[in-house]
Amino acid sequence: MRRIAGPQLTIAGGQPRSGLQTVGSLLPYLWPRDDMVARVRVVIAAVFLVCAKLAVVWVPLVYSRAVDALIPSVSGGAAAVVAVPVALIIAYGLLRVSASGFGEMRDAIFAAVQQRTVRRVALQTFRHLHRLSLRFHLDRQTGGLSRAIERGTVGIEQVLRMAVFNVIPTLLEVGLVVGILWYMFDWRFALVTLVAVGLYLSFTLLFTNWRVLIRRRMNATDSEAQSRAVDSLLNYETVKYFGNEAHEARRFDESWSHYERAAVKNQVTLNMLNLGQAAIIALGLSVVMLMAAQGVA
Repeated sequence: MRRIAGPQLTIAGGQPRSGLQTVGSLLPYLWPRDDMVARVRVVIAAVFLVCAKLAVVWVPLVYSRAVDALIPSVSGGAAAVVAVPVALIIAYGLLRVSASGFGEMRDAIFAAVQQRTVRRVALQTFRHLHRLSLRFHLDRQTGGLSRAIERGTVGIEQVLRMAVFNVIPTLLEVGLVVGILWYMFDWRFALVTLVAVGLYLSFTLLFTNWRVLIRRRMNATDSEAQSRAVDSLLNYETVKYFGNEAHEARRFDESWSHYERAAVKNQVTLNMLNLGQAAIIALGLSVVMLMAAQGVA
């Protein structure tokens, strides 16, 4: 029985490519030597990114100032209630809009660079397929190959978005928040927040590395099922001539049964990951709230 290898990126020697190596291989496409427009777009997107993170950090601060400004007005009587801190409320609304607006403008500016990278990598893959030997193309794997290309193009978009707009900006935002907590409250609040975020990241990385193996198995069985289906249909005359319809159906169902088990395991582990992340966040928030309640008391 023919087995089709899972669609995973490899390096010299046939070893699976790690996540950092994958990101590193794509980063040069974000700063191409022959495309100054792409470089300008990346710089503008980075500026919008920083502005969006600063707006997100300032939103709760301005909101607290607006609430604090209302306290003396309420104690001053009905006439004083009219003197609402209009400037703070307007600033709060503008910051909320800015946090979302800068993020959307960042995505809009970066979209051209992202799609250009997908296009270039897809073109390289297409040229590579034409350079492969005749033996590879005679051993029909059209279905699995098309699925691998489709997953690759979608994966490039996700990797670029995660590397540029999620990982580094999140670390920047965590640093800003920890600094603000340390300055406005106490070093203990900053420490608890930093420890909670560290536990969250460590748990996510360890659990995700385990889930990668399950996801690769799921992709391999999906490619196998698609290859068997497409190849069987492309060789329709041969299948009918030898009366192998039942055999082809049995092979197709066998591949999908493997995919079914892998997909169920992938979903269950994802639920376990989400539950663990929620538990870590809840624990951190509970500790911070207990410290705040103790301070108020």
